[in-house]
Amino acid sequence: MKALNYVKKGCEAYLVYVIDTKVSEKKVVSVPVVCEFPDVFPEELPGLPPTREVEFGIDLLPGTTPISIAPYRMARVEK
Repeated sequence: MKALNYVKKGCEAYLVYVIDTKVSEKKVVSVPVVCEFPDVFPEELPGLPPTREVEFGIDLLPGTTPISIAPYRMARVEK
């Protein structure tokens, strides 16, 4: 809030947006639950599951919009 006061008084200010671009690999031991139950979790995680094909798809009519109504009526007390 002090910085805002200085800007209002006419001081120059600069805005900086910093992003950390380095990807840090998380270790399993850094998760507290894993440390608490070491016999449940493997030493190394096997990775992501394999990609699977889509079993089915729902065909929509072109140009339709999603229905935005409540699935059931609620009593006035619940609203």
